[in-house]
Amino acid sequence: MIALEGRLGAGKSVLARAIGHGAGVDVPMPSPSYNLLLRYPAPDQVDVLHIDLYRIGSTDELWELGWSQLGEGNEIVLVEWAERAGGFMPDDHWIIGLTVPDEEPLLRDIEVRRVGHPPELPPFPMSVSVG
Repeated sequence: MIALEGRLGAGKSVLARAIGHGAGVDVPMPSPSYNLLLRYPAPDQVDVLHIDLYRIGSTDELWELGWSQLGEGNEIVLVEWAERAGGFMPDDHWIIGLTVPDEEPLLRDIEVRRVGHPPELPPFPMSVSVG
């Protein structure tokens, strides 16, 4: 499970799409803001789940998403607004934080943090574009 943190407009959905693409998802990945959870099949029998908790009213709504079963299979679970899950985030997960520097609104500072002992991140191809 990977929590994507950052203010509104920081690029969490863009990052989720990039991770999905890196995992092999070859269909468009719209923001799940209104559906809350979208599932995408990827090669090697992996599913990429993209979850957006921005619109949940309380943590009680997590169970309607099947929260307790997320990540049990061969899944990459990307959670935007994970702080709204409160104490229900698993003990072991990753956090990728995006910060938009005031002086450079087209750039992003990225911080990756490990919480507990999550599995290693997959070795996706990586490239950085500036422009």
